Amino acid sequence: MPRRIIAAVAAGVAAGGMLVGVGPASADLVTYCIGTGGAVTVPNDLYVPPNESCDLAGTTITGNVSVAAGANLVVANGRVSGDVRIAGNGYFDASSSVVSGQVVLAAGGYGVYLRDAQSGTITVRPKGSTTVDSFLFVEGSTVAGGVTAGAGDVRIDQGTQIEGNVNSSGTYYTDVHDSFLDGTLQVLNSATGSVVCGSAVRGKATFAGNLGGVQLGPNGGLDSCASGGYFGRDVSVTNTSGGVTVDDNIIDGVLTVQANNPAAVVAPNNRIRGGIVGDTGADVAPAAARRGTSMSPRPEAAEQRAAARLTAAEAEATAAGPADL
Repeated sequence: MPRRIIAAVAAGVAAGGMLVGVGPASADLVTYCIGTGGAVTVPNDLYVPPNESCDLAGTTITGNVSVAAGANLVVANGRVSGDVRIAGNGYFDASSSVVSGQVVLAAGGYGVYLRDAQSGTITVRPKGSTTVDSFLFVEGSTVAGGVTAGAGDVRIDQGTQIEGNVNSSGTYYTDVHDSFLDGTLQVLNSATGSVVCGSAVRGKATFAGNLGGVQLGPNGGLDSCASGGYFGRDVSVTNTSGGVTVDDNIIDGVLTVQANNPAAVVAPNNRIRGGIVGDTGADVAPAAARRGTSMSPRPEAAEQRAAARLTAAEAEATAAGPADL
């Protein structure tokens, strides 16, 4: 009998002969994955046990996926018909893959990295009392739903399309580069603020209570950008410390900049069709002098964490050998 169903059968015998669900999944059978797997179909749920690594290439999973605490799942050119749920200190990396269901990172989850992928709604739970700083990186991907993030580093980049709303609260930062958001964008109480560059946001954009500043367009102090963006509704930046810059944007609504310290810098090259409400300050430093001199290292540091975890996961899965899929 294959190892992948032994646990399920044993559980059924213990229950008096009736086959019951195993571990975190809801299907009757669960495939445990430790090691590497190829272009096969897993006809049920997939489970990566605690502190183990699973590296799949071209694999189709017809059920849900659970990544246990401290575990890693790497998927390339694969497909998941259900949801993907990642526990504390767990990591999920998907490239050129499709997740038909939602992706949920638990409190204290290590991170989620999607590259040229498709997924349903993405949720990053608030950190709570955990000690792990999460991250969510979405590059060149399509999200058929919204993104809700309550912790860690959040970056949406490289032509990503979000078909729903993006709601961020209490993250370390939330940045949107060269991407399209079909819904609203809300960034609240980020520790180092938010950057939106070269992107389009169709719905209302709200930034409030951010401690590290807000940069909409190029020539701010947080990150390097080549161009501004398009906002299809009102834009509000309030109660922000660390500096607010609005440069080279089209805003098809009202720009509200109130209770920011220092007052927001709104460049004359913006096209703001609904006017400006609130206080604006002088641009005390030339843009050319600011550019590249005070950029935050936050994207590089987060990228290094992600790359280190991916490398370790792939090495651990290879060392474990072929998974019994």
